[in-house]
Amino acid sequence: MTASDQGRASASRETLERGSTPVIAIDGPAASGKGTVALGVADQLGFHYLESGSLYRLVGLAALQDRIALDDEERVAEAAKGLEAAFDGGRIRLRGADVTDAIRSEAVGSAASRVAVFPAVRTALLSGQRAFRRPPGLVAEGRDMGTVVFPDALVKIYVTATPEARAMRRYNQLIEKGNSVIIEGLLRDIRERDARDSARAVAPLRVAADAIVLDTTDMTIGESVVFVLEKYRAAIGKAGR
Repeated sequence: MTASDQGRASASRETLERGSTPVIAIDGPAASGKGTVALGVADQLGFHYLESGSLYRLVGLAALQDRIALDDEERVAEAAKGLEAAFDGGRIRLRGADVTDAIRSEAVGSAASRVAVFPAVRTALLSGQRAFRRPPGLVAEGRDMGTVVFPDALVKIYVTATPEARAMRRYNQLIEKGNSVIIEGLLRDIRERDARDSARAVAPLRVAADAIVLDTTDMTIGESVVFVLEKYRAAIGKAGR
């Protein structure tokens, strides 16, 4: 067992001994497949699921609807504090309106990335994210789940893929929904978003020291889900020794 493995095993034992609800933290850049993988893992284990990015997308959408300048940290943070959001049966609502599809637009995604750099916005949403942790367990997906929101997660996975593969996935998703897009533009947007998310001063996108990297470039969703499940079961086994 390596030093990092021993550290993970020790953390796992401490988490389970405290009786804490187990968390699988799955982080990674846009269009890496982390959301689909996280959903698959949550379904297999019967765990709750948190897509943290949807909260930032909701803040971005609220700011756009209210014509709040995306560089106005104070007003955007106020919007985050008063966010009237609801998650119901796979649908997402903002102020009572179904915005499940609206928050997936490129404009809202870009707005979410811009408002996510503000410390006040991240602080406003932190307690809400942690409230998703309840029995029997949680699969939390985002960009700082393992580094900031759930640093004591039983398993931390960093999902990645090449920018080209990610751009193609996003292209196919948008085409299926009837959108007209140019893949070169998507690739540029992905690279710019990666740079912005990695360079922000608060909770930047990075691989946690004790995270396991999963490159999904040449993997199917099923293979990726199995990979995470195997790591989770291994962690449970080590914690029980």
